Amino acid sequence: MEFRGASAYDQKDFFSNYIKRRDRKDSPNNAIERPIIYELIGDFLNKSILDLGCGDASFGRELLNQGAVFYTGVEGSKQMVAAANINLANENGIIHHKTMESYIYPTNKFEIVTSRFAIHYVSDIHSLFQNVHKALKDNGKFVFSVQHPLTTSSFISKQTGDKRGNWVVDDYFNEGERKEPWIEQIVVKYHRTIEHYFKTLTKSGFSVVDLREGMPKREHFTNDEEFSRRLRIPLVLVFSCTK
Repeated sequence: MEFRGASAYDQKDFFSNYIKRRDRKDSPNNAIERPIIYELIGDFLNKSILDLGCGDASFGRELLNQGAVFYTGVEGSKQMVAAANINLANENGIIHHKTMESYIYPTNKFEIVTSRFAIHYVSDIHSLFQNVHKALKDNGKFVFSVQHPLTTSSFISKQTGDKRGNWVVDDYFNEGERKEPWIEQIVVKYHRTIEHYFKTLTKSGFSVVDLREGMPKREHFTNDEEFSRRLRIPLVLVFSCTK
């Protein structure tokens, strides 16, 4: 069986296994993507933030505890929404049980819109980026990460085992659906070139002010072996844009 969008996270075993993987100190989420997201978001003191595909909203709790004025999370998974509401209990935030596609975007409401490792599950990014542009205030920021296109390009399935010794880069310009075995399920992602992301952002009215490919830094890893392994291929693509 294959899962689209956030539906895989409503499978009990998948959800618990994902949380364990994500929370590892040396996971790409923590050791590579997280420092970049914080750097590119920059100053969020007293700012209102929209987080698309917010998961369990642990990121939202961090932002609020560090000075954000209000946090809005959008999440399609019922299990993730339940966890997010627990994480935001007594915090100045709200969670909408909606997909990024079905959420009704307000006009000129947020200073910052962010999304972490979620937009590669969305089939129509042109409409999404237009909605994000609408929701941002003038000079607002849109900072998001996706799985790097070099790791989504090939139709050859990921080999079994958590630690890959090599990668196949193929079919890069053949964009569209990719069905990937992940945590004992099949999830559907959408492969796009870096150029595609860039052109769609600019056509939606954004100025792209920074781009990162997730170059690892030794200080974020607990050991040399894992750090050296992560130097071999980019796992993360992060854009920072302004309205």
